[in-house]
Amino acid sequence: MTTTLMRLFRGERLKTPPIWLMRQAGRYLPEYRETRKEAGSFLDLCYNTDLATEVTLQPIRRFGFDASILFSDILVVPHAMGQKVWFEEGEGPRLEQIETAADLAARPLRFDLDRLAPVIRTVERLRRELPSETTLIGFCGAPWTVASYMIAGKGTPDQAPARLVAYRDPAFLQAVIDDLVEASIVYLKAQLAAGAEVVQIFESFASALPPHALERWSIEPIGRIARAVKAAYPEARVIVFARGASASLPAYVAGTGADAFGIDWGTDLAVARASLPASVLTQGNLDPLALVAGGKALEDGVERMMAVAREGRHILNLGHGILQQTPIAHVERLMQLVRREG
Repeated sequence: MTTTLMRLFRGERLKTPPIWLMRQAGRYLPEYRETRKEAGSFLDLCYNTDLATEVTLQPIRRFGFDASILFSDILVVPHAMGQKVWFEEGEGPRLEQIETAADLAARPLRFDLDRLAPVIRTVERLRRELPSETTLIGFCGAPWTVASYMIAGKGTPDQAPARLVAYRDPAFLQAVIDDLVEASIVYLKAQLAAGAEVVQIFESFASALPPHALERWSIEPIGRIARAVKAAYPEARVIVFARGASASLPAYVAGTGADAFGIDWGTDLAVARASLPASVLTQGNLDPLALVAGGKALEDGVERMMAVAREGRHILNLGHGILQQTPIAHVERLMQLVRREG
């Protein structure tokens, strides 16, 4: 069976556009919170095939989204490269920093796909257990975003540690980026071999890069990944979400060859759509806080997305991940609006 999302990718005009939400498996769901307690640490949840499968399926059971995205984390890639990664409760990820070429020489990065075997098994399980009408999406982090965590050892407000390295020692940053490109290619190809149909590359920190640096540190590495994945799996589709880079969307289209581009909530969706070729899909860009607010804010946001979706080239989604305080009733209302308007 060809899913709604894949039909859109293949150029069909659909009465009702496909919808899924970034971070749709998450803490706003009581069943997720219970499973998370059972797992122990966040990484334990990512590496527990049974529990990761369960939390991935939970929002599909509740809401009937048109796509299901693998539950994991972008930092499993540096973890599989041998970098120490852990999560502090209430504070987020922590990594053993790799700040200099000497650090890299002392702790070489060697990607071991076997360390991610539980994640790949989760993809295989999901392919068997998801409804046939639901597209399965895999993902990885873009090299710049992941490198920013690896260098700083945590998330930072403006990615200053990685940006400073880009100025002081670009050869070192290039080495890290190149390692991440190769690891990401292997990882995404393994997800596609296990049953994913679409992969999304998350460039969460695109806005931290000055315009002159986007090509080298963001667009070119993502392009290498996308081209390699599509060469190995021609039927697969690639989505790129470069948060905060709306002004550079045409450059991302030209430089990556991806099939769809996520649009954050700070971008006028109609303007973004008009700047892109008809062959390229857009995705997003409902403000996650509009979903928290509900009511007219939600209705107006959905109508703006639907106005673009009626042209037949848009995937409904948020402009970033769903927030923990989001009421379940508002997600239910979102689905009603989309399916009714369609």
